[in-house]
Amino acid sequence: MSWLALALTPGVGPARFLKVFEAGEEGLERVGELLGAELERAYRRTCAQGAAERARARAAELGVRLVGVWEAGYPERLGHLADPPPLVYLKGTWSFDAPTVAVVGSRRAQPWALDFTHNLARALAEAGVGVISGLARGVDTAAHQGALAGGGPTLAVLGSGVDVVYPPENAELAARLTLMSELPLGRGPSAGSFPRRNRLIAALADAVVIVQAPEKSGALITAALAAELGREVLAVPGRPSDWASRGSNRLLADGAGVVLEPADVLDALGLAAGAQDEALPEPEGDAGRLWRALRQRGEALPDDLALDLGLNAAEVLGLLTRLELSGHVRALPGGRYEAV
Repeated sequence: MSWLALALTPGVGPARFLKVFEAGEEGLERVGELLGAELERAYRRTCAQGAAERARARAAELGVRLVGVWEAGYPERLGHLADPPPLVYLKGTWSFDAPTVAVVGSRRAQPWALDFTHNLARALAEAGVGVISGLARGVDTAAHQGALAGGGPTLAVLGSGVDVVYPPENAELAARLTLMSELPLGRGPSAGSFPRRNRLIAALADAVVIVQAPEKSGALITAALAAELGREVLAVPGRPSDWASRGSNRLLADGAGVVLEPADVLDALGLAAGAQDEALPEPEGDAGRLWRALRQRGEALPDDLALDLGLNAAEVLGLLTRLELSGHVRALPGGRYEAV
């Protein structure tokens, strides 16, 4: 009989496992008393079928480590949850004691949010901060890519088994990350697996940054869980009229920390920003053209920049918002802007 077999027993989720685990080693002999006869039979059947041995063998084939709550290597931060997963699957290496930030947001994030996420994650990685996200489309993908660009570690917590990458177009990216899941090998994603995944992201991070989120968003679930766990919750402001930022703006109205640049996140972690703030990359495309034009002018009104670049006012305002959030420009009194 073993804890691993109990963790693999159908019908034994985190709450039921915890009930047995809190009884100590003798709990394995009292499964029937604690969980009922039906689950005791399921547990003994799991043991007899060698499920634990097969799981370990399959994990070894895939280069995956099984880490149980009964083992010394289990992430301490997951123990802060009311329902910690009995078992996590880890592919790759990760320091659970290092400063970490979760960066999450909309799957349908706008270009400025993706740029901001990439730059933020890169700066955090360059400062030695681990970046956690969920490998989803949009903000999550940009966070992992930015962290890799900064040469730092990045952990993807999945809503599927670590051997089933979702979305499939992120398979190449996933191969460069450390992957974690509480779901067994071979398990595909489901609607219910993502909210449960979010609680692991919230628990593992020291702070959670919401870059862009509508009013109903999985990112807001992560933020709420993080607040319950006493983690720092921060958000990047978006336009008040932008539906895609309604949720993140509401977080700010409710007291979340404001993130305008990487230094804001480092300050929330109690880390000095150092010289990395001076290493902002030159923006590309129309944003780069606008930034260079603004550097030449010193400061300017949006209408002036629109004339310089042959763009309409709406395009220039969108680019200025994007550049302001990435730390490249600063708004001045009177509606003018200057390059940073």
